[in-house]
Amino acid sequence: MIDKQRLRVCMVLEGSYPFITGGVSAWVQDMISGLPDLDFCLFTISPVGGQELRYKLPANVVEHLDLVLSEKIPQKQKHPDKPEMLKNIMSTHARMFSGESPDLREMISRIPEGYNLHRDSVREDTSWEMVVETNKKRNPIYPFADYYWALQSSHDMIFRVLAARPPEADIYHAISTGFAGLAALAARIRRKKPMLLTEHGLYHKEREIEIRKSDLVRGYQRDMWIKTYNKLSSICYKFADRITALFEENRQKQLELGAPHEKTLVIPNGIDVERFSAVIKEKRAGFHIGLVGRIVPIKDIKTFITTAKIILDEIPEAIFYAIGPTDEDQAYYEDCVKLVESLNIQDRFLFTGRQNVLEYYSFLDVMLLTSVREAQPLVILEAWTAYVPCVCTKVGNVPEMLDYDDRFLAASKDSEKLAQGIRYIYSHPDEMKLINQKNRQKVFSLYDKKDLLNTYRSLYKSMLETI
Repeated sequence: MIDKQRLRVCMVLEGSYPFITGGVSAWVQDMISGLPDLDFCLFTISPVGGQELRYKLPANVVEHLDLVLSEKIPQKQKHPDKPEMLKNIMSTHARMFSGESPDLREMISRIPEGYNLHRDSVREDTSWEMVVETNKKRNPIYPFADYYWALQSSHDMIFRVLAARPPEADIYHAISTGFAGLAALAARIRRKKPMLLTEHGLYHKEREIEIRKSDLVRGYQRDMWIKTYNKLSSICYKFADRITALFEENRQKQLELGAPHEKTLVIPNGIDVERFSAVIKEKRAGFHIGLVGRIVPIKDIKTFITTAKIILDEIPEAIFYAIGPTDEDQAYYEDCVKLVESLNIQDRFLFTGRQNVLEYYSFLDVMLLTSVREAQPLVILEAWTAYVPCVCTKVGNVPEMLDYDDRFLAASKDSEKLAQGIRYIYSHPDEMKLINQKNRQKVFSLYDKKDLLNTYRSLYKSMLETI
C-alpha cells in the first residue's frame, strides 16, 4: 500500500543499478540511502532476467519491478480502436524519420499500458506497407531481410518498454535517456506525473560509440540504430519537466539536442566527505599507485598495466594495485592477468578484487584513472579527500576537475604521458603537499554529498507543481 504521507519517487534505470556496480549505481545507492524521508521504487530495464543484486536495497525501497527485454510479453489486452491507433502511429513515425518533431504525447497516450504493439507493427497491412516503403527509400542496396530484422529488433524493444506497467509514484526519475527515459516519459504522459531526467554520461553518444565499433551492425542498420538512440534522447529532452547534468559541458550538449534552456541545471556529484576525510594516512615503504574501478574495458586497465611497466623500469620501489571487482568481464580480466605476466611485473602489480577502498587510500601515493569514458568520477573526489593526488585521462568532466593542469592529464591510452604525471608527483613531494591540500578543500566546497541530497530533495518537492 502506498503511503500518501510520503513522497514516492520511481527511479527508472537501464542496465545499471542494482545489478551492475559502478559510478552510476553507487550514485543511486547513495541517493536512496541519503533520503530516508522519501520512498523509492525501482523500475529497471534489463537485457536478461535473474540477475544477482550487487547492492543491498535500502529500507526505503518499497518496490522493485524488472522489465526483461529478452522475455516475450504475452498479448492479453485488445485495443479498442486499433486501426485509428495504427494510422496515428504510422503518421508519427513517418514524420519523425523525415526530420520533423511530432508531438508524441498523443501517440503514446493511444497505446495503453499492457498493450504490446510488436505484432501489429508488422502484421497489419498498414504497418507492413510502411516497412516496405521505408526500405525502398532508405535501404535500396541492402537485402530487405537485413532491413526488416534491424527495424524489428529496435522497435520491438521500444514497444516492450511502452507496454510495461511501471510502479505507481509521484515522480518518475529516469537516470538516462534511451529506454529508461522512454519508460519515464510514457508514465508522465499516461499518469500525468512529473518526469525528472538525470544524465551522468550522454546515453546516445555512448551507444553510438558501441555501434560504430561493432562488426555486427553495418550500413543502414548502423545508421538506423544511431538515429533511434539520438531520437529517443531528443524526445526525452523535449518532454522531461527538469533535466540535470553533472557538469556544464554535458548541459550544453543537452541543449544542442533540443533540451529547453529553462529546464536544465547542473548538479555535480558528491561524496561523503566525512567518511573519506577520516582516513588516517600511514606512509609505507615504497611508492604505491592505485586504480579504483571495475576490471572492465571501459576502465582501460591494460593502459594502467603498460603505464606500470614504464614506471617500474625507472622506479623499482613502485607497487601497483588494481582495486575493484574482477568478475564483471572474466575474459577481459584474464587478458589483463596475461598482460601483467607477459611484462614480467606480476611481483609488483596486484589485482585486489573488491575491497574497502579506505584501507588503500590510507597509504596510496598516487591514484590513476585510465578510463576511455567517464562523466564525473567519484574516485577522484574520494582520493583527493584522503590527500591522494590523481593522474587521469582527459574524459568527461575530468579536465575541468583537475583545472586543466596538463601535468596530471593525458589522452586516452597514452601510457607515457600518464607515467610522466606519476614521475612529477614522485619527484615533487613538497609541492604535492600544497596541491593535495587545495584539492581536498575543493571537495569540501563543491562536492559534499549533503549538498547534493538537499538539492534533489528540494527539486523533487518543487516538481510536484509542474503537472
